Amino acid sequence: MKDSNLIENTILFVKDSLEGAEGGHDWFHIERVLNNSRLIAKGEKADLQIVELGALLHDIADSKFHNGDESVGPRIASDFLQSQNVSEDTINNVVKIIQNISFKGGNTDQEFTSAELDIVQDADRLDALGAIGIARTFNYGGFKGRALYDPEIEPNLNMTKEEYKASNAPTINHFYEKLLLLKDRMNTETGRQIAAERHLFMESFLKQFYAEWNGEK
Repeated sequence: MKDSNLIENTILFVKDSLEGAEGGHDWFHIERVLNNSRLIAKGEKADLQIVELGALLHDIADSKFHNGDESVGPRIASDFLQSQNVSEDTINNVVKIIQNISFKGGNTDQEFTSAELDIVQDADRLDALGAIGIARTFNYGGFKGRALYDPEIEPNLNMTKEEYKASNAPTINHFYEKLLLLKDRMNTETGRQIAAERHLFMESFLKQFYAEWNGEK
């Protein structure tokens, strides 16, 4: 049975933890992923409480903001859930979601699968697509001081996980190194349908971007 108090407590914890976070990885990102997860879960057989907890805690300490340390997020999430007297089985499932949700480059295999991870991963990836995805990408690029675009720097589609995490390439390259790859990596039918629409929007954006860059219109 879903514990509404647990979900409300988790929301308060995440809001407090992410206060002042970078705009693409703040509470509003978490809220969108939570809403996307609930939408996708309607068509899937999964434990809704684990889905919601995974969505709420998936970016509680993104490694990008912790010197690449991927152990911080799972540890914070586990400690919080233990403080809420959550079962070890639920904690383990949520931690697995956090550990495996992220895109880590085009050549990295995922080591764990579950219906709940499939849902939250799709929900998170949807927030990297479409208008919101474009806005988040350029916001993060600005946060990191990256160039918008450099025609001399080609996207690298064969990065290792370490190269992907260390990349300082122009923001436009990220579309080819991650965003445009997500449509074909969705796990659920609902995720695939929404991703296809948002993918088309990004392709249209890129076409317009290059036209303006080259002074064509």
